[in-house]
Amino acid sequence: MPYAALLDPASVALKFGFLAVLYLFLMWVARSALKDLRRGVTATELPPDATGMHAASAGLAPEGLDEWEPRLRVEQAMGMRSGDEYDVTGGVVLGRGTLADIRLEDPFASSRHARIVPQGDVLVIEDLDSTNGTYLNGTRLDGPQPLHPGDRIRIGDNEFSFVH
Repeated sequence: MPYAALLDPASVALKFGFLAVLYLFLMWVARSALKDLRRGVTATELPPDATGMHAASAGLAPEGLDEWEPRLRVEQAMGMRSGDEYDVTGGVVLGRGTLADIRLEDPFASSRHARIVPQGDVLVIEDLDSTNGTYLNGTRLDGPQPLHPGDRIRIGDNEFSFVH
């Protein structure tokens, strides 16, 4: 009789259901890990028209400035001093990985979390399919967005402001 209890249809269905849920969970973990490990392009390389945005006819450089030096200012970030600035003129990648131009010491940041790239006279920020998202002025990015002086960027517990 104990052997017959093992073959009870409800018991068998529960066992297969548990295995299916376990399999789906493991697939989700593997997919998240692969997204973090994927390395398509180098840190500042951008394929033509990858952002799907067109260069603005008038850039975001303030009037009367011949040379514009866009920077990210650290407002708060793990392992960084508040007020430190990073030059983003040629584009940068922010993330936890070794290939990131601006390294974030945050467990909620992906290896290649977000990038800032020049597009004409405009700098564009774009989330790189990170697990936890990139926020611009409190709104989660769902596509590339142009940066304006004073914009605030949040990745995990790290916050930066865009200055010129």
